[in-house]
Amino acid sequence: MNRWIIGSRPRTLPAAVVPVAIGAAAAVGGGPIVWWRVAACLVVSLMLQVGVNYANDYSDGVRGTDDVRVGPVRLVASGLASAKSVKLAAFGSFGVAAVAGAAIALDTSLWLIGVGAAAIAAGWFYTGGPKPYGYLGLGEVFVFVFFGLVATAGSTYAAVGHVTGLSVIVGCAAGSLACALLVINNLRDIPTDREVGKKTLAVRLGDQRTRWFYVVLIAGAFVLVAVAAATDRPLALIGLAAAPLAIAPTRTVLGGANGKALIGVLGATGKLQLGFGVAVTLGLALGG
Repeated sequence: MNRWIIGSRPRTLPAAVVPVAIGAAAAVGGGPIVWWRVAACLVVSLMLQVGVNYANDYSDGVRGTDDVRVGPVRLVASGLASAKSVKLAAFGSFGVAAVAGAAIALDTSLWLIGVGAAAIAAGWFYTGGPKPYGYLGLGEVFVFVFFGLVATAGSTYAAVGHVTGLSVIVGCAAGSLACALLVINNLRDIPTDREVGKKTLAVRLGDQRTRWFYVVLIAGAFVLVAVAAATDRPLALIGLAAAPLAIAPTRTVLGGANGKALIGVLGATGKLQLGFGVAVTLGLALGG
């Protein structure tokens, strides 16, 4: 069981929890909240994240991309689990997400089924299929859209039956921090990804520009909180209380850390994302 927990990559799970919490908080004041649908959104988001992690483990493992790796252990590449079992775990996670999403769609609008299908397809083809778009430098687009905008605005829609401008703004903030997690992973893996022809955005940008891209994403999330406060909900500024959590990881990244030193940055970025989510959720809920 422990190997499957490790393979699910728990440090990435705040990327699934935060947008749902923020989206639900953005819905406060917009009408009666249907809480079971919010809970179903959390199941969808978590299972999509876990499914993507297993799918990446499988696809990169069978391609040999993870044969030389300095990051967290991968199940297929390390031999801890067979490729078939990891693939089944990915499909099983996607299946749970699909069932929870279908329940929301049946109670709101059937067009959500199309959104869910697109999210699952994007999760699989990130590193799966004959031409994975994650190998072309487009991974950040998927993360920003589905673990930012869609997860946040979608949670607001599930909660009260409509999308708000506020949910779009804070969805962009959530997407920026989710992208920051991916950027750190890809920054760490630039040397090995370049060797195997995996042209992530980090490989395309190069080491130094990727480091500044990380900083821009972190800063952008807090700027968007200020925008949300100025345009709709002033108490969203409570989200700025999480800013001190950004100091250590940004210093480490700009200081030139690489390899195993960036594993700690991944954990620190996850903590920042979680702290940001708690603070912004509180501010949005109190101001609604």
